[in-house]
Formats: sequence, C-alpha cells, structure tokens
Amino acid sequence: MDNAAIEEMFETLGPVTIRRMFGGKGIYFEGVIFALEVDAEILLKGDAESAPEYEQAGCRQWSYDGKGKPVKMPYWSIPDPALDDPDEMARWVRIAYAAALRTRK
Repeated sequence: MDNAAIEEMFETLGPVTIRRMFGGKGIYFEGVIFALEVDAEILLKGDAESAPEYEQAGCRQWSYDGKGKPVKMPYWSIPDPALDDPDEMARWVRIAYAAALRTRK
C-alpha cells in the first residue's frame, strides 16, 4: 500500500508519519506507533482491553513463525465493515491509538 493511501485511511486521526521497518511500515501519530503495514495489509494496535473488541469483530491477530511456534503480536486485522465505512474505520483507528497510548512505555 502506498503512503498516500495509508495517510488517507487514517486522516480522521490527523496527520500520520510512516516509517519503513522490518520489510513493512510503522504508522505513527504524534510519535506513537499504532498501526503496521505488513505484506500489503494494515494491522491495528491492540492490548488486553481492546483485544475482546477485535475478537468480537472477527479480526485476526497477527502472528509469525518463531522457531516452529507461532508468536502472537499485539496487532490485529481491520474489521471488514470498516474497510467500506469511513465512520467505522475512524472508530477502529481511535481504538488502536488508545491501545497504543495505554501500552506506551
């Protein structure tokens, strides 16, 4: 996904910064990473508080193969309805940013 499309996807939050990382992209707002682009898919930050919302919406948690065992990461797929509804996308963007703020160290 090109940077202009990513910026448009998150415009309801405000101007985002996009940085290349690990073969994908990190998506930041006000210096806080809250989303990733991995293999042309956007993934939203989650935490213990927001994970049940992602699960209920049918989202998939991102994991990778760590020496034969899946390693779950705190990022989730975007719910399908949000891809076609800007208001729904805005809601999930706010959920991801709130999770990022809560887990910020």
